[in-house]
Amino acid sequence: MAGNPDDSDGDRSWWRDPRLVIARREVASLKSEKTIVLALLIQLFVAAFSSFLVVGLVSLYDPGSVEGFTVEAGLSGNASGEVRESISREEGIDPSTFGSPDGTADAFERGAIDVVIRANYTADGTIRAVVIVPSESLRTTLIVVKTRETLESMEERLRQEYSMQDRLDVEPLSVPDRTQSSPYFSFTYTVLIPLLMFLPAFISGSIAVDSITEETQRGTLELLRSAPVDLAAILDAKMLSTATLAPVQAALWLLLLELNGTRIAGWLPLVVLVAGISTTVVAVGVGISLLTPERRQAQFLYSTAILAVATLTFLLPEHPANTVAKLAIGSPTLGTYLAVAAYAALGVAAYLIVRIGIERVDPEGL
Repeated sequence: MAGNPDDSDGDRSWWRDPRLVIARREVASLKSEKTIVLALLIQLFVAAFSSFLVVGLVSLYDPGSVEGFTVEAGLSGNASGEVRESISREEGIDPSTFGSPDGTADAFERGAIDVVIRANYTADGTIRAVVIVPSESLRTTLIVVKTRETLESMEERLRQEYSMQDRLDVEPLSVPDRTQSSPYFSFTYTVLIPLLMFLPAFISGSIAVDSITEETQRGTLELLRSAPVDLAAILDAKMLSTATLAPVQAALWLLLLELNGTRIAGWLPLVVLVAGISTTVVAVGVGISLLTPERRQAQFLYSTAILAVATLTFLLPEHPANTVAKLAIGSPTLGTYLAVAAYAALGVAAYLIVRIGIERVDPEGL
């Protein structure tokens, strides 16, 4: 029995909806935006090779966590013994004691040692340390971090010793040894994943600003309006195409992270959160574009608004980055889920506000 051609046309009518046609056109046009494509490729590269990149990135995030790097320290001065004792409790730094400052200076110039530490007692019994490191480089950063950790450890130890000398009537309580979490774990969940979640949303808002302002300046927005579609439908399509980019990217990045061995617990809440934030920033971008059709000015206002909002997020009970980290790790609280719901509601509210504003815009004035 042959089907009715009209039924087939009816099934595909939604695909030919003007909003979807314009939305597909917007997505297809992104291929010509080299900056946007480059940003997407960088994010794709980071997410796809996160298990390898995180090792190098952690060295910038926490230089002290770099393994296999040993600092050769040259010690001199009458308090060098205190420094040596503290160094013996640290990893990644080997001491060499010299009889005079000239000896350490000579060894430093020859490259035999990485850092010079001259420690001497002062008249009031405290220790004054002078540290000399090489010229600025990544190696210098590692040397400074390890040397600082050593001196801070010495300061803490001496403070405890001085405070206990003839001052305590009872034995102090023993304190458990300080433990440290893996820098790779903290970097991945508190820096890398939030970055991959938020960056697509902010880029989506910028794309929306560019799309509308360029259409206005080139006069192509007027051509679109000559079709059987009104301004509200055109802007709806643009918001649809740009706002959905971020959650789609977020889902892809999360999948790639999983494939690289990074466990992601709360997939769905994370995508919902990104969708809410993306819709909000896209609505802000569209609103700014309608008020300021000039591209550079609109982008400046958009960037300023996003920076202002990002600053205000520090006043929230739970920062968005913390929300992302908790969801990714799998330790969300009730407040975390309420935050996700709030971001989703904010996205809906932002869309409705902009939609109402569009109805009041005179298309002839654009």
